[in-house]
Amino acid sequence: MLAIVIVTYFSERVIGDCLRSLQDAGAGDARVLVVDNDSGDGTVAAARAALPAVEVVPTGRNAGFAGGVNAGIAAASGCDVLVLNPDIRLAPGAITALREALAVPGTGIAVPRLTAEDGTVHFSLRRKPTVMRALGEALLGGHRAGRVPALGELVVAAGAYERPGTADWATGAAWLVSRACLDALGPLEERYFLYSEETEYMLRAGEHGFAVRYEPRAHAVHLGGEQGTSSSLWALATANRVRLHRERHGRARALAMRGAVLLNEAIRALTRPGQGGAKHRAALRALVRLPRWPEQPGATEQPGAADPPRTADPPGYVCFAAQDWWYHNRAHSDFQLMRALAGRRKVLVVNSIGMRMPAPGTTTHVTRRVLRKLRSVAKFLRQPFPGFYVMSPLPLPFYGSPVLRRVNALLVRAQVRAVCLALGLRRPVMVVTIPTAWDVVRPMPRHALLYNRSDRHSAFPEADAAVIGALENELLARADRVLYASRTLMAEERELTGERACFLDHGVDVDHFTRAAEPPPDLAAVPGPRVGFFGALDEFVVDVGLLERLAAELPQASLVLIGDATAPMERLTAHPNVRWFGFVPYERIPAYASGFDVAIMPWQDNAWIRHANPIKLKEYLALGLPVVSTDFPELAHYRDRVRVAATPEAFVAAVKAALAEGGPRPAAELRASVLGMSWSSRADRLLELAEGER
Repeated sequence: MLAIVIVTYFSERVIGDCLRSLQDAGAGDARVLVVDNDSGDGTVAAARAALPAVEVVPTGRNAGFAGGVNAGIAAASGCDVLVLNPDIRLAPGAITALREALAVPGTGIAVPRLTAEDGTVHFSLRRKPTVMRALGEALLGGHRAGRVPALGELVVAAGAYERPGTADWATGAAWLVSRACLDALGPLEERYFLYSEETEYMLRAGEHGFAVRYEPRAHAVHLGGEQGTSSSLWALATANRVRLHRERHGRARALAMRGAVLLNEAIRALTRPGQGGAKHRAALRALVRLPRWPEQPGATEQPGAADPPRTADPPGYVCFAAQDWWYHNRAHSDFQLMRALAGRRKVLVVNSIGMRMPAPGTTTHVTRRVLRKLRSVAKFLRQPFPGFYVMSPLPLPFYGSPVLRRVNALLVRAQVRAVCLALGLRRPVMVVTIPTAWDVVRPMPRHALLYNRSDRHSAFPEADAAVIGALENELLARADRVLYASRTLMAEERELTGERACFLDHGVDVDHFTRAAEPPPDLAAVPGPRVGFFGALDEFVVDVGLLERLAAELPQASLVLIGDATAPMERLTAHPNVRWFGFVPYERIPAYASGFDVAIMPWQDNAWIRHANPIKLKEYLALGLPVVSTDFPELAHYRDRVRVAATPEAFVAAVKAALAEGGPRPAAELRASVLGMSWSSRADRLLELAEGER
């Protein structure tokens, strides 16, 4: 399904022609949403007069381009979204051609050929911004520099606009974004207000494997012109180029970009005197001043007004995760909570610093684990999403030696402090999930300390129980809040935590875990019925023997396993009806799970599982799947929706019943039961606990 989102702000003069062009362009039965940024003219009336079926989404303020687009996307759940400026006029067949381009495998965004009213082609395709390209444009001019790919961002070759192709990014006046891309990337970055938000989004799409595809058969006339004639808009666009580089590459490289852009504007200001250089002089003033983000409308007082009372900036968040963003499942609660926070606070996730050094005889896949950690450390600091940073410090996880523990704490702390300083995180909220982070965090200045007690790590078989247990006890005693996802574990430790203990249930990304119409081709080739599991296949938590028994006693069904494995999989794949797909990216999990007839949770019976609250349970339910699980305490709250088995025999019987009868409740009811459990609501609660009265 398609939704067309048009963001308006005092657009009465142009919105009507834009809307009237949609039907011939191939809009069909698409939803058309006009997101109005509190226009003070007749924009909304003109829109309704041109297209009575239009849906008007008022923002109640001037939320900027990204804010308006995000509001439109939020109102168009489940749809591909065509984003249009109100001064766009689509030619006949343009939408049809864009949708065909979007269907090309690997494509996440499709863009049209843009022209002026007289047919002159707009150079709308761009290369990735670099300091070298900014210098080339400063010294040669944008069009001349664009002839040499290394020296110019602008694609100026005439042939590039005559044939389909891909680009790093493109002008955001008209762009069609697939639902898969929207779900994977999340919202546009609203802090730019205007300009660079589409650049950031399209570059981020490319980094997630989604191509930006240019389709010349799709033609649109773009009136445009405001940026070229308005000094304030030119200054904002220029300053945002530097802000974009800072957010993507850090302060040091942003300083170099700032110098290159300053040189460009200074040359133009000197060579174009009078009114011709006014916009460049405005850009120079903006670049010299350069506040961290543009001031939003209404954020400043009128001249002569008394200064408003100053309030402290909200704190950022530093989360010491128990997993590694670069190779573990990103559905883990640490990552989900921090991603939900990143839209409101600056977030730094510190990848797991481990609980012991991998060693032969006590750790499986030693070489593989060491190599993947080194690859993660080599990335050091990256920004996968706006406001969301991930760092991989180099640790020395020798926690059995007091001396080496201190050395490791100093080493990791120095790296984290340096990154916090660079990001402006002076007194952040510290969220600790892995107990070994306590040595690092103990002396660091902070707004608050939250211990995210997701598991009893001292029970993990590879851990030094005495050392890890002591660190856990320190955190339980010293944390401002102790957050539990397990009611059982919270009750067991109530004497240690008292009123500081809080239950914070896991959430679920309901929009992401929406059932696909068809499973991926490789899964579709697996004979049904299919009994499926996705997640880490670790012998400590997954009962591999139970999976073997299930495969043997249900030869008519296929057992589908999706996930990285530390267990020896040969004993399972030896069965002809077992198909192990290995690691599948989080973005593709819902599509694969949509091909399950029954979803299973075959857990071991140990202390770890008794204190567990698996996120995948809510993900299975969001997909409307019948679920069969071994028993554990947290299931007491889901027994009306899940078949629970206490023995291997009962587990096999429950799977057979689920295959024959479906779930205990209809799929739509299973999904509806978790609709209110969003990660955003969990993040709201986390903010309340961290920044409220303690």
